Amino acid sequence: MKPLTLFLLLLCGFPKLILGQVLVADQKVGEDSVGIVSSSLLPTVAPLLLFDEEKVKEKKKESKKNARKSTYFGIKTRKGSTRRSLRGQEYIEFFHFTDASWTGNPYVRDRYWYDPKDRTIRTQGYTKGLGYLLHGPYQRLINQIVVESGMFFYGTKHQTWLLFDANNILQDKAHFEEGWPKESRITYYNSTSKAIEKLIPVQYGLEEGNFFHFYPNQQIAVTGEYRFGQKVGLWTEYWNTNNTKTIRKREIQYQEKPYTKNFRPYIRAEWDKEGNLIYRKNP
Repeated sequence: MKPLTLFLLLLCGFPKLILGQVLVADQKVGEDSVGIVSSSLLPTVAPLLLFDEEKVKEKKKESKKNARKSTYFGIKTRKGSTRRSLRGQEYIEFFHFTDASWTGNPYVRDRYWYDPKDRTIRTQGYTKGLGYLLHGPYQRLINQIVVESGMFFYGTKHQTWLLFDANNILQDKAHFEEGWPKESRITYYNSTSKAIEKLIPVQYGLEEGNFFHFYPNQQIAVTGEYRFGQKVGLWTEYWNTNNTKTIRKREIQYQEKPYTKNFRPYIRAEWDKEGNLIYRKNP
């Protein structure tokens, strides 16, 4: 498929899995038994943002002007670094971070942040007040040689990222748009309305990241995660309520790590259209 010139900001089908034999539903209704989802972090609809080349060029010019002041994308930052030694090698990271409030897309899988308590960079569990989002240029060095460099935007990989070998020879180049790999594929219900059917995250030719499937009315239908081209973790299907409310329909459990041998996906729970639990697999 041709490279995308469209990128998404998600403000907010997964095919049925044949398991052969239906398991007996658990009669005990435990935690998380209600199918109605009220979390503000759940994606609901998929508005589309057109990629504007001229706008990107203007942003780059503005970034160069402000770089000397440690200001990136209009946000003042501070410099930070981490250093550790392992098996005779020295690992160093140079980065910028900010405590500015972030109100963008909450559904990107990896959001990089600096944990000042442990002096380390993490990708999960960010909480404002306990850490700082990476924002601005980043470099990772091994034994004083740059092996990775790129730009962060509120904790997400942004623009061009470069990977080098131990001799500082370029090995790979990747492009991101606020956390979304630019290789990502988008399918539409029709070419006229541009109603999104599926957003498939792709990096280095493999599915990698959060997957979204939408109904024709653009209400969320399925969410899940890919790692190294394989489905992992919990995938969730939702009822089509014409955007009145979000109700889970089915949860399917996949392997927690890719390429896990002898793991068979299974239905973990199901709900009716009213959000009442009708099935849950025994633990």
